[in-house]
Amino acid sequence: MLAYRFCISTCYRRSLSVRLLVLLLLISHFSVACGTDVSETGTEKQQAIRRRGQTADTLSVKHITTGAPTSNDFLSNPFIIDSKQSRKLDAYFARINADFTVDANAIENLHKPSISDTIYTIRFGNSVLELYAPTQTGDLLLQLADIQNTGILLRNNMKIGMTQPELMVKLKTHDVRIIQTTNEVVATNNEGAPISLHFYLKNGKVNRIRYNGYLD
Repeated sequence: MLAYRFCISTCYRRSLSVRLLVLLLLISHFSVACGTDVSETGTEKQQAIRRRGQTADTLSVKHITTGAPTSNDFLSNPFIIDSKQSRKLDAYFARINADFTVDANAIENLHKPSISDTIYTIRFGNSVLELYAPTQTGDLLLQLADIQNTGILLRNNMKIGMTQPELMVKLKTHDVRIIQTTNEVVATNNEGAPISLHFYLKNGKVNRIRYNGYLD
């Protein structure tokens, strides 16, 4: 502000040029000294911020490496094994080898009616996937699947059209309880929440797969 006033005054008072020149030199010297102090202070602050950033990054890495396992067990999600990927709609889209549509519908939260959650419904041919997305947690939970065509594969390449013996071999690689009849094979969990995966058979081959998840 002082420099601005000085410029205005010299335009109208040339008789004071000598004294003002001396004043300008004094001001310039003072400004350089202040600028040096400010630069040093700014540098110190930047170094302190950089050190804090490095500390934060280190803490982040430690948090990630000590986190919980990232794999879904088979019945909690028979399509996607990676729990982080299963929270993304794109991960389901990538598994569908057919044209599909997606609908999103808002619903009341089961425990807090004032909060709206979302149900995503993916349809391809006669098949459907239904996913529940609670707003507060950011999860994407598979709650229902009805597969009637070859447009999608389950984990371990389980699919429509596979034979019953092939199905049994693949199911036995997972920690599930298997119930078998002439026309149906059911995989359920041994304990905990009731979750079931039904394989319906026709002429000895799987012609329909239905998943019933559990949401608390």
